[in-house]
Amino acid sequence: MPEHELWLTALFNDYLAGLGTAVLTAVHRPVPDPAHPWSNWMVMELFVVFLLMVTVAILRSGLSVEKPGTLQHLFESIWDFVRTTAADVGVHHPEKYEAFFGTLFIFILAMNLIGLIPTLESPTMSPYVAPGLAICTFIYYNVMGVKEMGLGKYLAHFAGPIWWIAWLMIPVEIISHMARLVSLSFRLYGNMLAGEQVTSVFIRLTYIIIPVIFMALHVFVAFLQAYIFMLLAMIYVSFATAHDSVESHSA
Repeated sequence: MPEHELWLTALFNDYLAGLGTAVLTAVHRPVPDPAHPWSNWMVMELFVVFLLMVTVAILRSGLSVEKPGTLQHLFESIWDFVRTTAADVGVHHPEKYEAFFGTLFIFILAMNLIGLIPTLESPTMSPYVAPGLAICTFIYYNVMGVKEMGLGKYLAHFAGPIWWIAWLMIPVEIISHMARLVSLSFRLYGNMLAGEQVTSVFIRLTYIIIPVIFMALHVFVAFLQAYIFMLLAMIYVSFATAHDSVESHSA
């Protein structure tokens, strides 16, 4: 049994161990303990997905043009914020990509904040979740770049604006794109892990005032990291879908 197994993870391991082992085996991931295949980060990520699905179901059932509720106002504000930010970053036709940006922001924010609930923890503290989100973002902006410009023009970005230095620019661009994966992963994972650890330590050492301060700081960091991740995703999409390769590289 894991040393710090959450109660929710314990329930999954007690009642869904077979399913967890089957899924991990199907994706060729080793299962050291078939009786306890579920890790905290897996369960918490699924729990966040479940909570978001319930929230969306409640939101959809109460949608109204004449009398929008508080939840509808909240999500409309988030959507306006996402679209405005994408336009400010320079994403052409941001409405094409706002579903991905908005989902990314809300999902990361929910995962960052779930750790504030006693007996739960943020899955973004895990070294697996942040790289997974980074890989999804990496695949998304490259696919959108190819879809927007065509394979030939998109690959021409890697060669740079001057054809005779393509031999130098291509490896530089490949390294630059790989560095984006590392940057997205470690920024989110490192900041959330540090914030969670600091908050936990001070909650154990003190009673009311100091924990409240650090919990407020944790909320701020949670919002900031979700925003930065979304913002970087927008920047990468704007570069990938820019039709002028010279402007894209100079940016």
